[in-house]
Amino acid sequence: MEGDSAFSTTQWPVRKRWQVAPPAPMDFLRRLDFLPPLIVQLLYNRGLTTVEDVEDFLSCRVRQDNPFQLAGMNEAVARIRQAIKRREPIAIYGDFDADGVTATVVLVETLSALGARVQPYIPHRVDEGYGLNCEALRSLAEAGIRLVITVDCGIRSVDEVAYGRRLGLDIIVTDHHHVGPVLPPALACINPRREDSPYRFRELAGVGVAYKLAQALLRVERQCPVGGAPPQLAEGDLLDLVALGTVADLVPLVGENRLLIAEGLRRLNQPARVGLQALVGEAGLSPGRVDSTAVSWILAPRLNAAGRLDSAMLSYNLLSAQEPVEAARLARQLGQLNRQRQQLTDWALQLALTELMQREALGELLFFAHPELPQGIVGLVAGRLAETYYRPAIVVELGQDVSHGSARSIPEFHITQALDRCSEKGLLVRHGGHAAAAGFTVETARVADLARELEEIAGRHLQGQELIPTLLIDAVVDLQALDWAALEMMRQLEPFGYGNQPPLLASRRVQVLSARPVGADNRHLKLQLSDGMRQWDAIAFGMGSAAEVLPAWVDIAFHLEENEWNGQVRLQLNVQDLRPADE
Repeated sequence: MEGDSAFSTTQWPVRKRWQVAPPAPMDFLRRLDFLPPLIVQLLYNRGLTTVEDVEDFLSCRVRQDNPFQLAGMNEAVARIRQAIKRREPIAIYGDFDADGVTATVVLVETLSALGARVQPYIPHRVDEGYGLNCEALRSLAEAGIRLVITVDCGIRSVDEVAYGRRLGLDIIVTDHHHVGPVLPPALACINPRREDSPYRFRELAGVGVAYKLAQALLRVERQCPVGGAPPQLAEGDLLDLVALGTVADLVPLVGENRLLIAEGLRRLNQPARVGLQALVGEAGLSPGRVDSTAVSWILAPRLNAAGRLDSAMLSYNLLSAQEPVEAARLARQLGQLNRQRQQLTDWALQLALTELMQREALGELLFFAHPELPQGIVGLVAGRLAETYYRPAIVVELGQDVSHGSARSIPEFHITQALDRCSEKGLLVRHGGHAAAAGFTVETARVADLARELEEIAGRHLQGQELIPTLLIDAVVDLQALDWAALEMMRQLEPFGYGNQPPLLASRRVQVLSARPVGADNRHLKLQLSDGMRQWDAIAFGMGSAAEVLPAWVDIAFHLEENEWNGQVRLQLNVQDLRPADE
């Protein structure tokens, strides 16, 4: 069933369509009669259709694939072990986001434990840009490096890998981004998205792929050592980093990712690394309270802030730190950079909104370019625009000769495929990404041409569609059926995140007892609701302007959660949308 929220955009930035999931089949409910029907419905909505799948999911048990089933793994492991045996210097070439930084630490730590001569290299976002670049490869070759292993980048760097080979470098690419029409001419390309790879799970993050390589190296070393003394490192020791990078990179938290994150979060809540202890402490998080939400909204932004405004090596050095004093200093520096990042993002967003509001019509795609935008925040601004207007959004930092852009999209529009078409017409220097997010480099003289081409592509693809975000509601429930036991059962579906969202429920004809705006600038809405039997505390973030127009009875879409305030712990409804009950 579907319906649209009736409030105008003066109260909400965009209207939302409610789509309630179809009920689970009766035979599925009967086979899982040892679980409450609501939980069975939630599991069914997440694609779990057999008792075995349900048991594996609830126990976070996944039949892991053999890392050697990844295409290119055998060749990569053989060459790395050869380099260790010959004492050849190795460089781990990472990316400047949290996924790339954690992946870099994973492989440097693993190779160091195996006795390798290894060093990290993470390019500077402004000076070098994303991914492999020829100048960096030349400097590495001149420094004596003979083997380069990429993490979280390289799968589309065909020309750069060819250049590196001409310099005498052996290059191993590990990446998780969408594969281009041609693989780079590397010694090995490890990417679960390769069509010729028999590996069953294709949604690993960059750090997940790096972890699979680390797994393969450690397992072979146990059987046939080349590094001398047995490595003082176990596979599980790396899972705190895997959880950090995987949650930060917005890959689906299902399948093998779910297992890796669940175990990694356990380790994050008892961090052994002094860098993580300092990071968690600086963020004000309590031990045992680090979940996927805390990683997404608190820890990952701090790690990413370094690459956005300074050098990602700050985050690398924090995660690799051995001394508590140095770790504390780096954590404070990341906290300061994150606050600066927040201020710059707010400023740039207002700049973009001011220009967009002056346009006669927005069209199907938003394109904003400006010379004063810091390159490190264009992706954040694009994300906020896409969320506000529910349109694909492109934000570009205009340079003198070359400009850098970032794109965020909606489910109806695959942004990387659109950039592929632009690249085929010679409009891009380089690009890469996913369906929902991408980055690119473009000659400044071609920015206007790129904007027109992307607007035309989006216009053709989205023409006639009503672009309204859809709330996928798991079930319509009576509030009377919800209690602490229901919340505890729902928590068994954690960790929540992209691809495994917290259960979204809806209730009909809920009475509004009170409503008042709260928070900075009265942006949020604090509610007291009633189901006829009891009162419920509720909060609706970003909906403060609706306080004066709420009817007495509403339908609500919400998450059930725990709220602690002044030492009291109560159930709370986190309202995602509401509309008059008469609809």
